Amino acid sequence: MTSRNPQHDGTDWTNPLRDPRDKRLARIAGPCSLIIFGVTGDLARKKLMPAVYDLANRGLLPPSFALVGFARRDWDHEDFAKIVHDAVRDHARTGFREEVWERLSEGFRFVQGAFDDDDAFDRLKDTLARLDTERGTDGNHAFYLSIPPKAFPTVLEQLHRVGLAAGDDEHWRRVVIEKPFGHDLQSAKELNAIVNRVFPESSVFRIDHYLGKETVQNILALRFANQLFDPLWSSHYIDHVQITMAEDIGLGGRAGYYDGIGAARDVIQNHLLQLMALVAMEEPISFEPKQLQAEKIKVLAATRNIEPLAENSARGQYGPGWQGSDKVPGLIDEDGFAADSITETYAAIALEVDSRRWAGVPFYLRTGKRLGRRVTEIALVFKRAPHLPFDKTMTEELSQNALVIRVQPDEGITLRFGSKVPASSMEVRDVNMDFSYGTAFTEASPEAYERLILDVLLGEPSLFPVNEEVELSWQILDPVLDHWAADGKPDTYESGTWGPASAEEMMTRTGRSWRRP
Repeated sequence: MTSRNPQHDGTDWTNPLRDPRDKRLARIAGPCSLIIFGVTGDLARKKLMPAVYDLANRGLLPPSFALVGFARRDWDHEDFAKIVHDAVRDHARTGFREEVWERLSEGFRFVQGAFDDDDAFDRLKDTLARLDTERGTDGNHAFYLSIPPKAFPTVLEQLHRVGLAAGDDEHWRRVVIEKPFGHDLQSAKELNAIVNRVFPESSVFRIDHYLGKETVQNILALRFANQLFDPLWSSHYIDHVQITMAEDIGLGGRAGYYDGIGAARDVIQNHLLQLMALVAMEEPISFEPKQLQAEKIKVLAATRNIEPLAENSARGQYGPGWQGSDKVPGLIDEDGFAADSITETYAAIALEVDSRRWAGVPFYLRTGKRLGRRVTEIALVFKRAPHLPFDKTMTEELSQNALVIRVQPDEGITLRFGSKVPASSMEVRDVNMDFSYGTAFTEASPEAYERLILDVLLGEPSLFPVNEEVELSWQILDPVLDHWAADGKPDTYESGTWGPASAEEMMTRTGRSWRRP
């Protein structure tokens, strides 16, 4: 009989990336509460509340868990419970079970007030103290700031004033911050300083929901659990890497958030640079948080923009066009955007990692709205074979071998290579070997916010960028933003296409081309 003792069964019980669905390795949070500021927003309704229920439904929250909402609405505890109930019904991943709901909802509380309302934070302190006694949350509290960054100083100061930010050896306090982490390097440093005046860095969890996606974490398994790929994972065999996050939707109704931020700040600075770091990092000593973070920091510190920026970056703004069978307006025709807006909805940059493994390999990062389809993928494109012993009648125009990691949708991995066509003659064409999560595993993957919230409650920061990662990311992006700011209005591209002509030119200058996912 196989031993379940972690000292004898060979299992790494300290691995923060282990699958919580494995009952033998189940990571169940201890007594605690989650306090959500901004509980009336879309993020809380569509992601956070459903994720809390899904965790409870999977048995990963303790009986002594509490969920506290903080907002200006004139709600009582029952009103808040109704809001959570509707959010769960509409957006939860797992099926609704009455017994789970009854047990979870007993720990719901609501505190009414504004961020600058001293009395409201005094009531919050009293509410958490009662939960410690009545619900058994044991003084462990995580504060989720699902609010605009400009409100951070006020909320943090209030938490400090009432003594809710200070933990001790037996009781923890943590703060969760949603992006954006500043709008440039200087603002990121200022924001980090504000947060760290109240919470130590070890208690700060900066959410990048992309890092919670199953496929993103599988990059580590693909690289470090398989001897097959490691010898090929370098400049000896890889020609270039493309990391794409494309959306087919526009910005209708989001002008207040997006105008002045743009695609590069919204996606490249956090999501895409984090994906690049995971692809390019060296093997960590272990999956302990500090080891993973150290390897990502090495990559970001070694990353530079490929010059000149005029030829190795591109930006655009979507104009009117067709999204499938629907005619859609351009950005400046949508509510909230001025005709002279220079906010880019498409951004592409070329980077290089100055290391022995990656020297000479360009990393192309691109993101955009109103593109051909919704897709996020990482494509490692290999160099062409140095010699093809075939005449022109034996092959079509073979493309380069590629290993493509599909993050969303249809999560999985595709390997493209040349293969002989079944026939008597030698004819070679490109084919794809495909692995799909949906067909390979019987269990559905948890949502990113499920894993990330659980990691917060467990105090496992492996998937969260630390101060230095955030600041290094801005250090990479700031020169590009400065160049664009001095370069006038972005190019226009037609909705439903794959971006501006300048993005295509950026690749053709090097004899390469963007993939069509």
